[in-house]
Amino acid sequence: MIDNAPQVADGNERQQEVASLMIPLAGRVLLVPTVTVAEMAPYVSPEQEADSPDWFLGYYRWREQRVPLLSFEVLNGEALPAPLPQSRVAVFNNTGVSDDLPFIAVATQGIPKLARVNAEEISELEDATKKPFDTMQVSLAGEEAVIPNVTALEQVYLDWRKS
Repeated sequence: MIDNAPQVADGNERQQEVASLMIPLAGRVLLVPTVTVAEMAPYVSPEQEADSPDWFLGYYRWREQRVPLLSFEVLNGEALPAPLPQSRVAVFNNTGVSDDLPFIAVATQGIPKLARVNAEEISELEDATKKPFDTMQVSLAGEEAVIPNVTALEQVYLDWRKS
């Protein structure tokens, strides 16, 4: 079996860990596997586009490409947070929705921290209110986080561009 995920010995069993990032947003934290994120880059004001939805912040220049920069908060019905000095941009790899969109980015409110996720430390928050672009709300070692639906982020951008 080929498996690139790190393995941790747990008695006689081998337990799988997923290297992940906890990415701070306004009032919440995103939890994503590190393989989902192409890069955490410094926040620079994006190129604005006229007549765009409020969740579309513009195009972020990254590695000589124009990457759509979205506000996860606004997409989920929350207010647009102001950029902070420690703000970053999470550039996500394509999930396969369209070959024409190799990357999509989300503005963040700070520097992410590395997390090793295993089954014993993570659980779904059953009573949490799921927002439109959340895949799941979880508790990881006592800290609440949101697993974003990156595919839905890509799709909402592509649907807007088609209109």
